Amino acid sequence: MTEFFRDADQWQQRLAVTVAVVVGVVIVRFVVLRFVKRRIDDPEIWYRTQKTSSYGGTFLVLVVVSLIWFQVSNVGAWIGVVSAGIAIALSDVLRNFVGWGYILLRRPFKIGDRIEIDGQAGDVVDVRSQRFSMLEIQGWVDADQSTGRIIQIPNGLLFSMPLANYTEGFPFIWHEIPMLVTFESDWKQAETIMNDVLAEHAPSMASDEARKAIREVASDYRIRFTHLTPTTYVSVKDSGVMVTGRLIIPVRSRRHIDTTMWRSLLERLDADPTVELAYPTVRAHLPGLAITNS
Repeated sequence: MTEFFRDADQWQQRLAVTVAVVVGVVIVRFVVLRFVKRRIDDPEIWYRTQKTSSYGGTFLVLVVVSLIWFQVSNVGAWIGVVSAGIAIALSDVLRNFVGWGYILLRRPFKIGDRIEIDGQAGDVVDVRSQRFSMLEIQGWVDADQSTGRIIQIPNGLLFSMPLANYTEGFPFIWHEIPMLVTFESDWKQAETIMNDVLAEHAPSMASDEARKAIREVASDYRIRFTHLTPTTYVSVKDSGVMVTGRLIIPVRSRRHIDTTMWRSLLERLDADPTVELAYPTVRAHLPGLAITNS
């Protein structure tokens, strides 16, 4: 009977300590979050503080409670055995967790960045211990616009797949407007039309902003572009002469730039009979007969 009461007292003590640990961690987390919210207005820092405190507090509670209830005398040996078992049974989970730590410490991307990994592209909207979420772009939608779907990507994928970040450090991309004209067209006039439209509609501030962005990230990345102004290239294709306008634009402006420039190009082409758009054609020449199949 005495042993029963002694065991009951030990059980109550463990329960009391467990409750105290849980309450203590909750109070500390509440104080930390309140301090951060009062002194820091940056929503990104607030978001990361919430996530870090939540996962850190949960991990601390699990470790302390397990030590209390299992009465481990050799903490080092216990941690080693448990770590080995977890590593074998939960290799994917641990890989994702390490990937989460890599995201927090090295910051290959942050909330709001536009990235592409393993063939999936989108804007990062959430980062958690096992996966991060992206608002998908591309898919069946043209010009890098959103499809409306949320894609869940395991954090561990960062260690096995290349990651492309559209917005880190240099928030601009090179964009090209290809215009194919017939061989019979005046290709020099087509080039002039493209240059005029580029001069009219290429973002006038892009060059200055791009140079400023390059200067800001020069200490971290060796990004060097000699020319940032719009330019035109000419090449020959199977169905005609390709006149390509190349310009630098903000990351999320592709569709707007496409629409604006093509409206002007089509208006200029309608008014100029010396330049016609080309399309795939097949021509067969027979004695006394010419056949054209469009």
